[in-house]
Amino acid sequence: MNFSYWEHKTWLSAIDFTIVGSGIVGLNCALYLKERFPKAKILILEKGMLPQGASTKNAGFACFGSISEILSDLNEHSEEEVVSLVQKRLEGINLLRSNLGDKAIGYRNYGGHELFLDSNSNLYQHCLSKLNSVNTLLNPVFKGDAFVSTQNKFNFNKIQENYITHIFEAQIDTGKMMQSLLAKAHQKGILILNNTSVKAFTTTINGVAVETSNFTLQTKKLVVATNGFAAELLQEEVKPARAQVLVTAPIPNLHIKGTFHLDEGYYYFRNIDDRVLFGGGRNLDFKAEETTEFGQTKIVQQKLEDVLKETILPNTAFTIDKKWSGIMGVGKQKKPIINEVEPNVYCGVRLGGMGIAIGSLVGKELADLVEW
Repeated sequence: MNFSYWEHKTWLSAIDFTIVGSGIVGLNCALYLKERFPKAKILILEKGMLPQGASTKNAGFACFGSISEILSDLNEHSEEEVVSLVQKRLEGINLLRSNLGDKAIGYRNYGGHELFLDSNSNLYQHCLSKLNSVNTLLNPVFKGDAFVSTQNKFNFNKIQENYITHIFEAQIDTGKMMQSLLAKAHQKGILILNNTSVKAFTTTINGVAVETSNFTLQTKKLVVATNGFAAELLQEEVKPARAQVLVTAPIPNLHIKGTFHLDEGYYYFRNIDDRVLFGGGRNLDFKAEETTEFGQTKIVQQKLEDVLKETILPNTAFTIDKKWSGIMGVGKQKKPIINEVEPNVYCGVRLGGMGIAIGSLVGKELADLVEW
């Protein structure tokens, strides 16, 4: 591109830190770097018009974890690792709330309910039998019992008689959250360039050369915070996972309030502005959803609409207003990757679908790792 002297001097020269991705991790990392190094020049490069991955495309759950997820994690991780994962989620949410304030992120502690289909009786009974042991395990984190059995007060259909409710689970407005983070970054003098894709980088004697879709720049430090798109730039153990989401048009007198998981967490829904937001179905075709391409598939969209009609809103007329998708970063392990991957190149990726919960904390830990 043909940049003027002023454009080059202001945005593209003498850069101390360049961050790839203006999502929750990238913005928090930039803010904490600015706090550590007030005189540093920080540039964020964002491939989309808005944050492109999942930060503004998720369902807006605090994401502490449903009981079936906790039990599944205990099959793959030690008890100490599971407690540490949940502790980081709580710390991350508390950090987000303290940084921006509950009003700015639309924080509502309505509780989170896991529903069990009639066909999932074995899973339901297993979760009930482990209720006390999971509460005991997580009591040091929440300072009380997190999970309780509650009645089907929202009259969902074709499910077991009770939910298992996480009383500390909450919902937020992720649009408001990201708007607040962006405003704070601008206020602190952090530069953001949108519609700029990073294609490659090369370490140099003085730092890192970054090749983008529009220009090449030199930076002292490079930070990759692209999560679901990380494999395009890094060799770390993280792969993309697309999540498809829809939202209904407003429903008069909508009685549903809270966040909800269904079918071992592969489906999730909530109320928002008298609407139902509903997403999931990745388990219908894992391979097809292991992609960085946005979009919808017929098999997932049909399943979402069927579950809405048959289970969530069985006696309520509704229409679908919007559909979209987001790209998460997942791997065999749920612990995020926060590393220096090459000299002067760092990453904070693989948030495992828990970006709202741990994104602020990952951003902070990433900023603490980077030296100037």
